[in-house]
Amino acid sequence: MGRPIDDHDREQVRRLHAAGKARNEIAREIGRSPSTVSKIARDLDVTFDRAGEVAVATEVRRADLASRRTTLALTLQEDAEKLRAQLWEPCTYGEFAGKEGDWHETHLDRPRFADQRQIITATATAIQQSLKLAPAEGGEGVEQVKSMLGALGEALTHAADDEGADGG
Repeated sequence: MGRPIDDHDREQVRRLHAAGKARNEIAREIGRSPSTVSKIARDLDVTFDRAGEVAVATEVRRADLASRRTTLALTLQEDAEKLRAQLWEPCTYGEFAGKEGDWHETHLDRPRFADQRQIITATATAIQQSLKLAPAEGGEGVEQVKSMLGALGEALTHAADDEGADGG
């Protein structure tokens, strides 16, 4: 069995808790087990509940990630625009050819059809991913808004019909 809890232990827990130390930090500092520190804290009517801090930290992290997703979505949109511009830009194809492995270049007004198709695919992928990260304005909840406006329209129609039936 461990040594009994004394007033010195209680005072140390009270002081360190007031300083904002966590239970395990206090336990290490005073040379007691975390469960003993919890028992002392219970006797002193203090708690190590960090739910509020965790909730705030979680919300800060969520906001940070949302900001990063928005930045990434913008970057992907810029990438899509750069890719799209390549469809009609002059380009140069090069390859080693012949027995000697000589370098040959071909200059074209725009990429070959197969390459244009790959550019379009890459552009579409960048746009899709951008929209997943940051949906376009009105993208989320549009159906709910349409439903609400439809219900409002029906209510106004019924109201107008009722007024007409009343002799209006």
